[in-house]
Amino acid sequence: MRRHGGHSAHRPSCELLDRLEQYYDAVPRSGALVEDFGSLTLFIREGQGRPFYARPALGWSGAASAADVNRVRARQRELGIPESFEWVAETTPTLRAAVEQAGLVVHEHPLMVLGPGVPTPEVAGGVLVRVVGPDDPVLPSALVVPHLAFAESGIGVGTAGLAELGEAVRARAGDGSVQRAVARIMAGLTCVAAAVEDTTALCAGQHRPVGAVSEIVGVGTLPTARRRGLGQAVTAVLVADARSRGAETVFLSAGDDEVARIYARLGFRSVATALIAESVE
Repeated sequence: MRRHGGHSAHRPSCELLDRLEQYYDAVPRSGALVEDFGSLTLFIREGQGRPFYARPALGWSGAASAADVNRVRARQRELGIPESFEWVAETTPTLRAAVEQAGLVVHEHPLMVLGPGVPTPEVAGGVLVRVVGPDDPVLPSALVVPHLAFAESGIGVGTAGLAELGEAVRARAGDGSVQRAVARIMAGLTCVAAAVEDTTALCAGQHRPVGAVSEIVGVGTLPTARRRGLGQAVTAVLVADARSRGAETVFLSAGDDEVARIYARLGFRSVATALIAESVE
């Protein structure tokens, strides 16, 4: 594993990294309680939904503290939430040693920012790519399909198909995820886009705007529908929507170098390395 931001193809500016740090600090605050631990900030989700994580405290200029890491982990265990930390290697270079000393496993992801002149890829015939509104009947499958995609990693055609997607949608029907997404869409906190065929989302993703910055997250294609350019098409729609809302900086974290090469075709460039640390237990 590369240990010093090895994914970076371009040297990021301090202004860009500061802008991303401000975004990372702001985006979870709409649905989280916040606890300070010196060099770290722990975000604790209010209500149902995917648990949040700890990040470097905004504006902290000192070295990351192993003691703070351990205090956060103890609090996460007390709350019964995952022991998870997220940060940018180039912004907080000392944190990796602290979390590894604490016994956590660190994963690297290329952090990519959109450049100018993004092309709009062609989409296979019969597939409509669009923004999904709060009342759209496609929304439940658009929220579920990325979970099937990430459960079957890789970019090659996989095994999970429409039957598995239908079963997963039914299994999640009463968990409140659609209602939470509707509320976020209506509040302007989230935009969902999907590639739709016969009223079902074959690929979907989101972007989350905060001021002039938005992150594209969770773009995933139904494994049996891969190799059709759907992920690129959904990303292009999300980019267009983000720009229509005034986003000047659009970015994402790619799963790995292979996925990063796909996003590079849309005009994203690697500028840094996003790190995620998790407990192995």
